[in-house]
Amino acid sequence: MNPPRVRIAPSPTGPLHIGTARTALFNALYARHTGGTFLLRLEDTDVARSTVAFEADILEGLHWLGITWDEGPDAAGGEDNGPYGPYRQMQRLDRYAAAVAGLLERDLAYPCFCSAEELDADRKAQEAAHLPPKYVGRCATLTADERAARATGGRPPAIRFRVPAEVVAFDDAVRGRVEIDTSNLGGDFVIVRGDGTPLYHFTVVVDDAAMEISHVIRGEDHLSNTPKHILLFRALGHPEPVFAHLPLILNPDRTKMSKRKSQTAISDYIAQGFIREALVNYLALLGWSTGSEEEILSFDEIAARFDLDHVQKGGAVFDRERLEWMNGQWIRRLADDDLVTRLLPFLEADHIAGRIDRTPTADEVQVLLPMIRERLPTLGAVGDLIGFLWIDRLVADPAVLVPKRWDPATTLAGLIAARAVIADTGAVSFEADELEPPLRELAEARGWKAGDLFMAIRVAVTGRTATPPLFDTLVALGRERTLARLDAAIATLEGASR
Repeated sequence: MNPPRVRIAPSPTGPLHIGTARTALFNALYARHTGGTFLLRLEDTDVARSTVAFEADILEGLHWLGITWDEGPDAAGGEDNGPYGPYRQMQRLDRYAAAVAGLLERDLAYPCFCSAEELDADRKAQEAAHLPPKYVGRCATLTADERAARATGGRPPAIRFRVPAEVVAFDDAVRGRVEIDTSNLGGDFVIVRGDGTPLYHFTVVVDDAAMEISHVIRGEDHLSNTPKHILLFRALGHPEPVFAHLPLILNPDRTKMSKRKSQTAISDYIAQGFIREALVNYLALLGWSTGSEEEILSFDEIAARFDLDHVQKGGAVFDRERLEWMNGQWIRRLADDDLVTRLLPFLEADHIAGRIDRTPTADEVQVLLPMIRERLPTLGAVGDLIGFLWIDRLVADPAVLVPKRWDPATTLAGLIAARAVIADTGAVSFEADELEPPLRELAEARGWKAGDLFMAIRVAVTGRTATPPLFDTLVALGRERTLARLDAAIATLEGASR
């Protein structure tokens, strides 16, 4: 047997989303595991909505994920690589025209002159009769003379494929035996619009046959289309590929994930600081099982194990918290230099946005890694975690300065006392293990809970209630900036009390 040939065929009518990325990944993994070929084809016949910008987003997003293909365009507007090109459907119109001509010649397809008004009236009549929508076959039996008469109306006909009355059966590599009666397909369906543009169901079959695709691995939402495609493969005289329909990706409430209800664009996850290793790892487990307890796996490790037998039938729930956990696991695996390189663009973005007053150097970030590595769910969280270090003038919110169990007067007294302790302690050694004991002693002596005192100090010096460990934070700030920020917070509370 020849090595498998698989493909991803996105439509450049929107950005790369989770579903397309997962499908591309599964195809790439299957090709790598079996020694097969993975190609990318752009289905761009929706001219009104297809754009070069969306094409770029899809191709660049897949490249960013580390998903590469053996055939197809590498860049938006770029040239094709591979022997079966072109790999853009709008450059393959002559092939579709030739295939349509063959079907018309054998009367496996026919011209349809029905107007939009006629089709709409048919649909409404079926709705009123509580019948499923179906083409009534008005043009299916027209004689040559009747067709010629209709053609004089000036409206070019669409082309419909004749759907035979039978049960289409196939063995899906994921779902097992599937049988669908063609009476449920809505009648003879359009394969070419009146303006000559071929439709998806037709082009995908012509291209898969021409490009010798052996396995069609795609989402479960295409399962109902498969009988149409099988009928077209047979009518065109081509062998049917193996079909494998991946489970739907679901929201936590088990509704279908969609761009209307969910965050689906891969670019959004990149912008938030998810890293490619984690996204690939997580997407691979959306509907596929390792067969073991192992979860943190690289692309190569997954490819070595990947097979269609372990793809699940039931829907795969997209769990944002689980993704953040996995992202954190991968962040902790990165080498120091690599992690710093990935963090700096997010700190630069914070600087540009005015959230911090300067972008730190690589060295400044690297010395902080022990404080933050275990606390980063995403790279984008770095600003919230340590951005206070690069703010020149911090103004703490008086309402946030006061811990829940304290009042403003107690908070003011606590900060004044803590400032004195920190100034005395840090005169010799400003280290975490030197700062913590005397501050705990202060809290005990005053009858305060240490957590309340520490929270007041934390907000005073960072402006935030959540930071790395307090004493490491003080050391990172340094003695002079710590004291200056405590002074500013004390002044804020004194001003608020007047």
